[in-house]
Amino acid sequence: MRRYDWLREIRRLDPERDFLRIYRITATHEFPWDFTRALELALYRTYAVPSIGRLLAGTAELTDRTQKRYDDTALLLDAVVEHGFDSEDGRTAIRRINQMHRSYHISNDDMRYVLCTFVVMPKRWLDAYGWRRLSAHERQAVAVYYRTLGRHMGITEIPQTYEDFERHLDAYEEAHFGWDEGARRVSDATLDLMAGWYGPLAPVMRGASMALLDDTLLEAFRYEQPKPAVKRAVRTALKLRAKAVRLLPPRRTPHYARQNPEIKGYPNGFRVSELGTFPTTGRTASCPLPHGEDTTPPPA
Repeated sequence: MRRYDWLREIRRLDPERDFLRIYRITATHEFPWDFTRALELALYRTYAVPSIGRLLAGTAELTDRTQKRYDDTALLLDAVVEHGFDSEDGRTAIRRINQMHRSYHISNDDMRYVLCTFVVMPKRWLDAYGWRRLSAHERQAVAVYYRTLGRHMGITEIPQTYEDFERHLDAYEEAHFGWDEGARRVSDATLDLMAGWYGPLAPVMRGASMALLDDTLLEAFRYEQPKPAVKRAVRTALKLRAKAVRLLPPRRTPHYARQNPEIKGYPNGFRVSELGTFPTTGRTASCPLPHGEDTTPPPA
């Protein structure tokens, strides 16, 4: 295979009909490392909406069991990518996601915003640090993929095109980003988790992570601006990585999130039906969601 063969295959497919095939190629063959980083940043970004960050702080899952919450989120989303919406594991993963969300009161507006981050942040990451940019076919397929996921999650008024997702994300952040003490605790715990993966290099990696945050996030969490030299060094390193990756042969086998070294909580494997974090005994869950009905049929 040659470097751009996957892109040639993508361009032969129909983004509306073959969106899952295109998304799999893009996320697991072309950009597995980049999509992992971008989706981490996408979820992290949502903490800056106080209603989201405050809820996550209240559940304590991202402060007391940060690694488990990270693992479960990645593995549940990954199961749909790997197995598809109509598979037993895909349906089970969506059911678990919906059950978790129904344990708390989350507005449709916040759920839709989170969905927008999944669509927009990978494209923006690749624009800055990818070995190539997403094609128009890929942008359209990503939008269709998350439209489909959103419908399975019971989210309403979902944007239709990538451009619609992007406009909605920018408008929502402008209207809602702000300070919340609980959200800052969740942010600190997440940065500590990611830095901790690198052992003695943790302080360096935490600083590198901070250097990737834009000004709106730094302001919302009231972090000090990283030093300009650190920003330049981190971003230059990522661009150099992209140039090196461009010279590599294409990946012949898919790389899924479950294969990432950052997934540490299940060394002996896992069952999709047992993933997820729910209110602990003695913790009172908020009222159920007014949306998020379980639209997936039971496994055969």
